[in-house]
Amino acid sequence: MLKQQLSFKLSQKLSPQQIQLMKMIQLPTQAFEQRISQELEENPALEGGKEESENFDDEFSNDEFDDNYDEGNEVIETDINVDDYLSDDEVPSYKLSANNYSADDEERQMPYAAGTSFTQHLMQQLSTYRLDEEEKEIAEFLVGSVDESGYIRRELQEIVDDLAFTQNVYTTEDKVEKVLKIVQELDPAGVAARDLQECLLLQLERREHTPPVALAIEIIEDSFDHFSKKHYKKLIQKFDITEDQLRDAIHEIEGLNPKPGGTYSGNTRMVEHVVPDFAIKIIDGELDLTLNGRNAPELHVSHDYTNMLKGYKESKDKSKAQKDAVMFIKQKLDAAKWFIDAIKQRQQTLFVTMNAIMHHQEEYFLSGDERKLKPMILKDIADKINMDVSTVSRVANSKYVDTPYGTKLIKDFFSESMKNDQGEDVSTKEIKKILEITISEENKRKPLTDDKLAKILLEKGYPIARRTIAKYREQLDLPVARLRKEI
Repeated sequence: MLKQQLSFKLSQKLSPQQIQLMKMIQLPTQAFEQRISQELEENPALEGGKEESENFDDEFSNDEFDDNYDEGNEVIETDINVDDYLSDDEVPSYKLSANNYSADDEERQMPYAAGTSFTQHLMQQLSTYRLDEEEKEIAEFLVGSVDESGYIRRELQEIVDDLAFTQNVYTTEDKVEKVLKIVQELDPAGVAARDLQECLLLQLERREHTPPVALAIEIIEDSFDHFSKKHYKKLIQKFDITEDQLRDAIHEIEGLNPKPGGTYSGNTRMVEHVVPDFAIKIIDGELDLTLNGRNAPELHVSHDYTNMLKGYKESKDKSKAQKDAVMFIKQKLDAAKWFIDAIKQRQQTLFVTMNAIMHHQEEYFLSGDERKLKPMILKDIADKINMDVSTVSRVANSKYVDTPYGTKLIKDFFSESMKNDQGEDVSTKEIKKILEITISEENKRKPLTDDKLAKILLEKGYPIARRTIAKYREQLDLPVARLRKEI
């Protein structure tokens, strides 16, 4: 039997200007300044600085020119489907990842001083070794295979094959391994290792062979698995040593660098510069919110352009060329006026949204205690300020606030709620903070398992399942009890 179904979908339509406004709201301070610079370059009718006393805002209306010049200039108004433009906002949640740039803004790197790359640093050292032509080619190929952490994560046979196919160097695994030993003598210590175990051994071998270092080499070489899993009792039994001797050896190992490539000062990296969009201060026991002044630029409509319109209005002979020019001027003036209004709306939206967040989390901002953070989802704030949830999301996901306790990403103040044993809603942030404190205060010789942590939180009034404890612990980047053990 053939069934017919009729489905209806309510599709929200937004004008291009509304879409542009939402994108501007999403921009953090630095990207917003770039957007203003771009607009000033593209629209000569928009100028920066203070406006003179004359006001031309309403002196000329579109109607005056539309009546005289409508031939060949039909304006077709089309609605834009929000789904086509805002697909990245389908899940307006504090859970979405964000950095200090909007999703719509192209990635920009901060400039950095030119310097020697990590690879060049290794190549320079290689030039001091006496190598024959084949060894030199193999060594340079190996250096080129070192990743940014300082490792060569490829099998020797793969390297042998690549040397043959790309360099016309036909060699053997033994020869490559021999040259690899030379490359591993380069600085920093541990470079060109094939795994963590080899990286640690290369560093230990360069140290003075004191008893703790000698024991550390034995442990890494013969019992790396026991060491990595912190099976200290098995290590004590195997090497017939005391706890103090093991502790000294572990101290030597902990001083090593697991990523030798990462410490090279010439290794150029992008440094993220965060500019707070808001600042919250405590003045006489009250919270004071300010919007970064860079979000409120002084812009005005060009008087030269409005004077051009005045000249056209007073002119008796209106040629087609003049009409074409005046339509261009009108378009630029309308765009400039809209942009200035959009900036004001952006300022108001940002301030109103952050103000609602600040008052919702007043206890936290007055104390700095993360356990005072209340449950808060986007809808809570959207309902308070009578705005759409997606608007609050744009403010929360990409903006930072300077507080007495450091610069914070606004979305981090949002969290879901759970019930405590009193039936009260508490923030999952509060529970995570208590979990973090409990783990930091544990006896590291006998770390608390997830089951024990669940029991402790239950005693504190938080009935949390063991699997939830495990999830929160992982979110806090805290290892399992066995890996937190110290001797």
